[in-house]
Amino acid sequence: MNEEDKKKIDEPQDEKPETPENETENTENEESAKEAEGTEEKQEEADKNGGEASEAEADPLDIALAKIAELNDKYLRKVAEFDNYRKRTLKEKADLILNGGEKVITKILPVIDDFERAIANGKTTDDAQVLREGLELIFKKFLKILEGEGVERIETEGKDFDTDYHEAIAMVPGMGDDKKGKVIDCVQTGYTLNGKVIRFAKVAVGQ
Repeated sequence: MNEEDKKKIDEPQDEKPETPENETENTENEESAKEAEGTEEKQEEADKNGGEASEAEADPLDIALAKIAELNDKYLRKVAEFDNYRKRTLKEKADLILNGGEKVITKILPVIDDFERAIANGKTTDDAQVLREGLELIFKKFLKILEGEGVERIETEGKDFDTDYHEAIAMVPGMGDDKKGKVIDCVQTGYTLNGKVIRFAKVAVGQ
């Protein structure tokens, strides 16, 4: 191989010149790519519209059944809540009935203690006056506790007979006109609790 041939081989080959055929081919490739992109966009839009149409065309029966299931669930929850409330209320009421007097009983216990001390002292003394005074103090203390709870004695002395507060167990004749219809004697004291009669006073009435 001579020197000229080597130079020809070593020299870089010139790039292929742009021809009208090549330009046409490039244009067609670009158009094909654009068409492909447009087709994909149309397909995506069709899929989206198809999904919306499917939702819009959902079976009314399925919708109604789903609504019924939701309402039934809410109903069962409300029933359970009301049942719990009812049980809690009944329990509180039962506790109130069983232990409602706890407050009053706690206040009465000191009176019992006083009676126990009075009985113990009565065994060591013969002074009746001391015992009587002690019992009177305990009685007044007990009445004060009852008054604090709303209990009051029904007054009868010199009062007109009143069926709202008195129960006549005897009629006493010959008492004169000024005693007619009035309470002559109280056999058993009556009491009210917060204004309500819890025991009528048993009395004798003049006629």
